[in-house]
Amino acid sequence: METSSSVVQKKIDIESPRYDQSTYLGRAKHFFVVTNPLNLFKSPDEIKRAKEIVENYRKGHDVGPITEDQLWYYKYLYDSAHHPETGEKQILIGRMSAQVPMNMFITGCMLTFYKSTRQVVFWQWFNQSFNAVVNYTNRSGTSDIPLSQLGTSYVFATSGALVTALGLNSLVKKAPALVGRFVPFCAVAAANCVNIPMMRSKELKEGIALYDENNNLVGESKVAAKKAISQVTFSRIAMAVPGMTLPPIFMNYLEKRGVLKRMPWINAPLQVAICGFFLIFTTPLCCALFPQKSSITLDQVEPELQQKLKEHKSPPQILYYNKGL
Repeated sequence: METSSSVVQKKIDIESPRYDQSTYLGRAKHFFVVTNPLNLFKSPDEIKRAKEIVENYRKGHDVGPITEDQLWYYKYLYDSAHHPETGEKQILIGRMSAQVPMNMFITGCMLTFYKSTRQVVFWQWFNQSFNAVVNYTNRSGTSDIPLSQLGTSYVFATSGALVTALGLNSLVKKAPALVGRFVPFCAVAAANCVNIPMMRSKELKEGIALYDENNNLVGESKVAAKKAISQVTFSRIAMAVPGMTLPPIFMNYLEKRGVLKRMPWINAPLQVAICGFFLIFTTPLCCALFPQKSSITLDQVEPELQQKLKEHKSPPQILYYNKGL
């Protein structure tokens, strides 16, 4: 077994992901670890131990007789429970590791209870309330989200989801039953198209930070902000597609065969389970669609920023930004 000194001497860069983020496979591996729901069941003592090891390793202190694999285990466990910038312990249901269990429950219930107005209102409200908690928990540590902005985003996203769901429900009353089962997905997609841009409206107004290959801040770009927000919105919607479009087809088949009439109690649990199965894979796979450290070429940014950078002796041709999640 490797000694603590050998692990320290290796000077492993635990500030960057363990897996190669320039490839889709590397990003997928990274997010499979980050979104692992089993991290929710780790005891406070285990999380405390992970924090101590990570903080001591960063300072170059003795971390005990651990291997490189164990060091990465503790680093990912630490990241699963703490804010990446402030280091504060996060709200349990707001953590990335809570995304699969929470979303499988909410999505399954939205797909089950979608017919009556009361059911639609409650579950769309519940979903957007959970999204608000996640957005607040994972807010930027350097540029805090004002509560007014969070509240505005919450109200608009909830309203958008409700208008879409209730409006479509009224339109598909005479359509085949299967069509009505897709209404929840349409509502979720509409809410994402409102919620994410609203939450990041500051970036759309002022621009997102751009860096050169040496991680030097070179400016801010609204064009890059639009690109980043579009990527995140697409990923969020893609994440919901399998779990919200395939179960309705399966459940409609069971309904036609009379299974749901004979066993009505199986409806919600079965849909929650099916959604959970898909989300275990779609959550990390869709988070990995675009690199966290995304790039944009110099000729794609605003003309004024191009002019400013071209005045440099060796202007960077590729610029990088954090797209967010």
